[in-house]
Amino acid sequence: MRKQSQPIFPAMAAATCLMVSGLAMAAGDAAPSGKRDRPAKVEAIEGSKVKRVTVTEKAAKRLDIQTGEVAKDGSGQLSAPYASIVYDISGGTWVYTVPQPLTFVRHSVVVQGITGEKAFLKEGPVPGTKIVTVGVAELYGAEKGVGH
Repeated sequence: MRKQSQPIFPAMAAATCLMVSGLAMAAGDAAPSGKRDRPAKVEAIEGSKVKRVTVTEKAAKRLDIQTGEVAKDGSGQLSAPYASIVYDISGGTWVYTVPQPLTFVRHSVVVQGITGEKAFLKEGPVPGTKIVTVGVAELYGAEKGVGH
């Protein structure tokens, strides 16, 4: 199996800024009081630098949030869908885990290589961990406060 590294940090950074508007627009129609429901709630996690992002059902549907899983092949190699990987401003690599429905927490990964639609991980969540594959950039933008 040939592993190939694909530097996409600049593209992901631009996509994050452009696509996060989808989450900002995911708010519901104005309530009778004139206030809008917030599509995402961002909370600090004690003892961690990452934050927990919880979205409404309406926001999740509007963003078409989809998930996959971290896998481990027979040789012990961890992998994740390439679409689940997000790059931060420093070039760090992350995935969003799904500890409970509509709740997402960023988890650091070390990408060893990429082949097609699969990212091979040197380090990451345990096999079977549910991770976001569609809506990743919007969750990252919500966590970081982009567009607010």
